[in-house]
Amino acid sequence: MKTSVEGIELHLAHPDELTVNWVGQEDAMRQLMAAWMVIDHRDLPMNPRLLGKPGVGKTTMAYAAARRLGRDVYILQATVDTRPEDLLITPVIEGASQLRYVASPLVSAMIRGGVAILDEGNRMSEKSWASLAPLLDSRRYVESIAAGVKIKAHPNFRMVATMNEDSSTFDLPEYIHSRLQPQIIIDFPEREEELAIMRENLPFSSDEILQYVTDFLQQAHAADESYTVRDGINIARYALKLNEFGKMPFRLLLGSSIRAVLGEEALRYLHRG
Repeated sequence: MKTSVEGIELHLAHPDELTVNWVGQEDAMRQLMAAWMVIDHRDLPMNPRLLGKPGVGKTTMAYAAARRLGRDVYILQATVDTRPEDLLITPVIEGASQLRYVASPLVSAMIRGGVAILDEGNRMSEKSWASLAPLLDSRRYVESIAAGVKIKAHPNFRMVATMNEDSSTFDLPEYIHSRLQPQIIIDFPEREEELAIMRENLPFSSDEILQYVTDFLQQAHAADESYTVRDGINIARYALKLNEFGKMPFRLLLGSSIRAVLGEEALRYLHRG
């Protein structure tokens, strides 16, 4: 896909296609949808940030919300090495003395009126965040020095940043923090919601395994462990695969899988269950 901005030809990213369904926690979903809503011609959408432990479903919820709006979704994975040009437009040498300008997923979403998910945004440095400052306020544009163009966001453009609660992340600069509002907390789901997520992701599993792994996760949540439903899905999936190589006693099967996925320490919750 190509488009022209101020006489510069840009090659756009393709939207992401994920096979996911959001299960439960409808209050968090309502908060996100409300932040994106425009209630008057003088109003602007907000740029929320989803905060929670790794694996609680922040990206899944953002994707599902965008699909409820009927918009294409563009996901940009942030890292400590993300540069301003990675967020905006990257010049690529193409042929003799020719440059090809490649738009990031975020800029592609801006141009096409899609939804941009900046995943794990608090892994980025302040320099990278600074390039997005005018996009996150009433100006709603970015300026690419590499391509020499200013790009305004389509009225339908929406953005959300997901952020992990862990020690490997940066603190947001205050001027960015104030622009990424509101903060929406994604917490561990309740037992029935967690079980529903397990069933959604592992429809081929026996309910006995899913019930057991859900109980294991709930025991871990109660002890303030950081194990998430993503870990539970991996435990159940690996247990099912192990069982295909030879039937094993149920407790031994789950114990082996928990040990392989989370380590020896996690077995304490197996015994409690």
